[in-house]
Amino acid sequence: MTHDSIGLGEDGPTHQPIEHLASFRAMPNILMLRPADGTETAAAYKIAVLNRKRPSVLALGRRDVSQLRGTSIEGVEKGADELRKEGKAVRVVSLVCWALFDEQSDAYKESVLPAAVSARVSVEAASTFGWEKFVGSKGKSIGIDRFGASAPALKLYKELGVTAEAVIAAAKSIC
Repeated sequence: MTHDSIGLGEDGPTHQPIEHLASFRAMPNILMLRPADGTETAAAYKIAVLNRKRPSVLALGRRDVSQLRGTSIEGVEKGADELRKEGKAVRVVSLVCWALFDEQSDAYKESVLPAAVSARVSVEAASTFGWEKFVGSKGKSIGIDRFGASAPALKLYKELGVTAEAVIAAAKSIC
């Protein structure tokens, strides 16, 4: 899949598949992989090629993306950095494939998403459906739960609330 949410906003709402990730994640026996950068894309591609037991779907964007330091969108990192400046302990986790994460040992899952941490924020420029599994009842999900509009990508991210400011506000509201 090469239409990554609202990243090419000028294509209009018919080219903004905000529901596709949730749909594929709900299908049994499918690996839905959504890498954040080139390093994660290479790893996701390797998983897809080597996996002979079930189909894989890679969600890739068409716009230029910076090589990130382990984050899924630039706004997450900016938001996390701002919260760190305020003395908050912040961990950024990229969940490339929910199904593969779910298959890991309980100890591994606990090391990535400790149960003692209930202040969690998910960010994905797509439907928030399903993220409650990871953020819990006290967490917040930033995403897009309506179809977009036709506008430049940065304008749409701001209009639809997928921004560093939204990350900061969500985190502060639950800390």
